[in-house]
Amino acid sequence: MEQGEGVQGADEAWLAGLAPRLERRGLEFLADFYARELAARPDNLEVLTDLGHVLTRLGRYEEGLAVDRRLAAREPEDPNVLYNLACSLALTGRTDEAFRTLERAILHGYDDPAHLSLDEDLASLRGDPRFAALLATLGAGGTGSQGSSA
Repeated sequence: MEQGEGVQGADEAWLAGLAPRLERRGLEFLADFYARELAARPDNLEVLTDLGHVLTRLGRYEEGLAVDRRLAAREPEDPNVLYNLACSLALTGRTDEAFRTLERAILHGYDDPAHLSLDEDLASLRGDPRFAALLATLGAGGTGSQGSSA
């Protein structure tokens, strides 16, 4: 072994672990920033949407669900808002409510079966026959025009 090889390997391992830690810190910063922005401007739906996404990425699913419920109360017919709410419901184990909300999202125009079939937020629903029925309703071969940012 050449001199410095062990140190270089340790440095590489440290650097490899740095990126996820920095990403998490950045997301925590954003969550705090968005929460402060909402305290000052509670009607800012764009910030509320972004906060919901950040909380979900951080694994703070109950908080993300609360945000998505607020959004759905404000925008009850927006298919992407409903889709994101369904994702939060699935992530928190509220299966029946998640399916009802996905049905509402489709009723209001959500039509991206490819995204629906691959979205990891909905993984807990895939084994349920209702999931296949939703995909069939959408025509699982389509590409869809509504995309979720979740």
